[in-house]
Amino acid sequence: MRYRTFGDSDVTASEIGFGLWTVSTGWWGDVSDERAIELIRAGFDAGITLFDSADAYAEGRADRLLARALADHRDEITLATKFGYDITVEHDRTGHRERPHNWDPAFLRRNLEDTLTRLETDRIDVYQLHNPRMDAIERDDVWALMDDLVAEGKIRIYGPAMGPAIGWRDEAVAAFERRRGIRAFHQIFNLLEQDPGNELNELARARGVGVMVRVPHSSGLLEGTYDENTTFDGNDHRSHRKREWLTEGLQKLRKIEFLVTPERTIGQAALKWVLSAPAVTTVLPNIYDEAQLAEFAAASEAPDLTEEELAAVAELYERNFDLEATPTA
Repeated sequence: MRYRTFGDSDVTASEIGFGLWTVSTGWWGDVSDERAIELIRAGFDAGITLFDSADAYAEGRADRLLARALADHRDEITLATKFGYDITVEHDRTGHRERPHNWDPAFLRRNLEDTLTRLETDRIDVYQLHNPRMDAIERDDVWALMDDLVAEGKIRIYGPAMGPAIGWRDEAVAAFERRRGIRAFHQIFNLLEQDPGNELNELARARGVGVMVRVPHSSGLLEGTYDENTTFDGNDHRSHRKREWLTEGLQKLRKIEFLVTPERTIGQAALKWVLSAPAVTTVLPNIYDEAQLAEFAAASEAPDLTEEELAAVAELYERNFDLEATPTA
């Protein structure tokens, strides 16, 4: 495993991170506590040091799982977590509806203390606003609180985690322009979904901000395990997508099979493509089992994509993976 630093901060992370969303929320299928803890520990044993949680992941379940799995290794890992949703109020989650935010600084401070208790730690390494809209970006009191928490030693660096879906370019640009204290930025970015990620990576690099990337396999399309007959369980968030997402994605996948080599699977190539962006510090693949964990963790040491391969991907993306396009690699 290779390791990088978040921009010009002193916070380090493994190139491949572990996002707790997959094993804690039930949105990728039900995972027992014991099974989740096994996978988290296996990730640590594979060299993963960056673990990303959120209080909204099953009302704190992800935090508690992480503490049970790795509290004894606190000084060996980088804890990233997210805040901003009000998990204290009743909320109808039918259809994976987004819960309400609460950006009141008094609430946020209490929320941080609860998070520290669940994680069994005295500090958060990477503290992230969870899917902020423009109202949160514009609130000076929220960002002043972040600076206070850094000064108090309760958090080390902070920044926004944009989402939940792509469509937050203006909010991200405003954060980079107005909030110069951010040192971490979290976004969706992958070989099939490069915008606005390419632009935001450049803004991050110019400002000394390290980027954390989620959904690097485009919700599984780039793992190389799906076909036209693939279906998803009702509690899987992908079951709510139009079927064209799968069929069109598979057509694009066939256009980039040239990235597969004897030393590199398509799933690893997708991760290496994300890591080729200079601003990216760590990437969070979705992890379901030990075999997949081993494959993705090994991507850090897999051969980098060549300049020719990167150029061919850029050409295909520019043409929207037109089936008539011929890669140049």
